[in-house]
Amino acid sequence: MTEMNLRDALSKGLREALDTNENVFLMGEDIGIYGGPYAVTKGLFEDYGSEKIIDTPISESGFVGAGIGSSMVGMKPIIEIMTINFSLLAIDQIVNHAAKMHYMSDGQLSVPIIIRTVTGAGGRLAATHSQSFEGWYASVPGLIVVAPSNPSDALGLLRASINDNNPIIFAEHSMLYGVTGDVPDQYYETPIGLPKIIEEGNDLTIIAWSGMIPVAQEVSSKLKDKKLQTEIVDLRTLNPIDFELIFNSVKKTNKVVILDEYWETGSFGAYICSVIQENCFDYLDAPIAVVNSLNIPMPYSADLEDEVIPNTKRVLMKIDELLGL
Repeated sequence: MTEMNLRDALSKGLREALDTNENVFLMGEDIGIYGGPYAVTKGLFEDYGSEKIIDTPISESGFVGAGIGSSMVGMKPIIEIMTINFSLLAIDQIVNHAAKMHYMSDGQLSVPIIIRTVTGAGGRLAATHSQSFEGWYASVPGLIVVAPSNPSDALGLLRASINDNNPIIFAEHSMLYGVTGDVPDQYYETPIGLPKIIEEGNDLTIIAWSGMIPVAQEVSSKLKDKKLQTEIVDLRTLNPIDFELIFNSVKKTNKVVILDEYWETGSFGAYICSVIQENCFDYLDAPIAVVNSLNIPMPYSADLEDEVIPNTKRVLMKIDELLGL
């Protein structure tokens, strides 16, 4: 095992891909000479050159479209969009072309592109730079959506994504790059679509992903003071999802709280809630709770932003209400 942070785990995966697959290249804004807005691609330009690490103009629709086209003719582009907010400028390319090309060509064409992008709030970057759209993309048939919360899963899911032949949105939370953890030295891949229990318990299931995992862990720690053992399920991928592990956890604990950084209206967490409700109704001892960001544009103020994002205090209040504590 080697301890590393999530940023370094991703960089390791990118280097592996460049070293072992001649069709891999990276493209995006400031990923080359500058070293990447979040330093994930730092040093790659010097080691691999301008033909493999391509700095682009500020034109998301243009370079995402170019990446889609190149993937259709045999290349394996890994595109970096500076933040998921900017992916809206390429949403036609992503949703109407990358996601649908395989289906509309009757399987004759594939789009094996990886779009790495940064999601989430907490960085005091205000309303247009702090949104969490991975749930949007997870609702689109044809797109795989990955959202790791720790270095081991980040590397394992990146490796699996590189070996996958489908278009993939690889969402990296802006506040998790410095999170450290043990990463196996031997080669491994993390299965796409398979959630993971990261903490076992019998009293309550908390389902979360990406930037909400640290909140879930802090909530679990606080609940131990009340003699409650929480089971935390990290989705890891939003599309596809193998629900069997989730159903088994719900059947064991009989109570569920879902943490989702998206707004309350139309959240991906509400979708997870509906699937559990339909399949585990007889096992539930209380209504399923979903804790989201409040339905307002994200404030710039640190104090206000901390209140809008799902936080430990709000989650604990919801759990107290749920359990009648």
